[in-house]
Amino acid sequence: MALSVIRTNQGLVQPSKNTPSGTLNLSIIDKVPVLRCNARTLHVFRHGPGAAQVIREALARALVPYYPLAGRLKESEYGELQIECCGEGVWFVEASAECVLDSVHYFDDTASIPYDELLPHQFLEGMNPLVLMQVTQFGCGGFVMGLIFCHSICDGLGAAQFLNAVGEIARGLEHPSITPAWSRDFSPPPPHPHPHPHPQQPNATVFQNSPPPMPDYHLQHANIDISEDQINHLKQEFHDSTGQTCSAFEIVVASLWRRRTQSINLLPNTQVKLVFFANCRQFLQPPPPEGFYGNCFFPVTITAPSQTVARSSNSEVVRLIQEEKSKLGKEFWRWVKGEKREDGADDPFAPPLVYTTLFVSEWGRLGFNQIDYGWGEPLHVVPIQGSAIIPVCIAGLLPSPKKGIRLMTWCVEDAHRQPFLDLMKS
Repeated sequence: MALSVIRTNQGLVQPSKNTPSGTLNLSIIDKVPVLRCNARTLHVFRHGPGAAQVIREALARALVPYYPLAGRLKESEYGELQIECCGEGVWFVEASAECVLDSVHYFDDTASIPYDELLPHQFLEGMNPLVLMQVTQFGCGGFVMGLIFCHSICDGLGAAQFLNAVGEIARGLEHPSITPAWSRDFSPPPPHPHPHPHPQQPNATVFQNSPPPMPDYHLQHANIDISEDQINHLKQEFHDSTGQTCSAFEIVVASLWRRRTQSINLLPNTQVKLVFFANCRQFLQPPPPEGFYGNCFFPVTITAPSQTVARSSNSEVVRLIQEEKSKLGKEFWRWVKGEKREDGADDPFAPPLVYTTLFVSEWGRLGFNQIDYGWGEPLHVVPIQGSAIIPVCIAGLLPSPKKGIRLMTWCVEDAHRQPFLDLMKS
């Protein structure tokens, strides 16, 4: 899809008032190495003339209570990630495109979106803001917000909470309805027997793990839309066969995992894994404040022989998922305390990056689809693929006004793509 975008203004947006300085510690989950990356999304709005200026001003005001997001990552002398609250700000880009959103179908075809044109670029050497935002105004008055967010600072719920604060201020509220809370001390800090080597320690020895071998496959993109009626039908089938209830996420992911396993045609005894991340705020004691916006989730991992998954019914796979979810609180605290998992896994946040592992991320309930900057909620939110070698599915919502789930997948090779799609439709 050809798209001409002109970036007209860009620079740092700092908090509109003076904010506290100093260093903040991150939580045990924030510091997980796999989260040292950026999450990238596009938020498509049908209407919003002059959106860039409104959002820019609201952003500066929202950064006053959310001042850590205007800071920078740093490492302690022990090599642990921290936030330096320096107030340098977040990167903001104003851009425009002459075409109308209808002509590009509101970017409904995620495979053809020119992401590089709609995501912010920053060109200052050595500057690493935690949040980067680009607002591209289209000829129809609609706009697209391209967002890059440092995952070490917030999970999806936390990022949506911050954006909702920006939206509330943009709509005229004096202060966000939820007061943000840092509260990253829900587990005791680990002991530090050996300081992390710094340049001032030239004789220090650095021990590094060898990187894992890179897979030799290339994953293809496929969107799968499942209507609310289809979901309700699947849930009713589960109830009829078990007398129990299940969530929309559980039944849809059970079907996805079954059909993918069938389509990739593995040897019968091959162990396959399903991994998804579950919110753990409810397990913290004392519970975190309402305004907590840090990372607080834990991977749920289901492992089974490929023939078991492929030959089971949806209901049987849902039961596998529910059984593992029931262990979530115990496994979460086992990890926080540094105890070995029941399955013996060394690092639950680092399951093997192989074709037999399917990662699923649920986006539909994070809150991104309910954010309003003054012109209504977005038509849809588009997560952007982070890797071409990690089999992944992002479960989001269908573009408004449709009701249901859109599975945005990068989970099969080209040879398996059509069989996978055919099975998902059956």
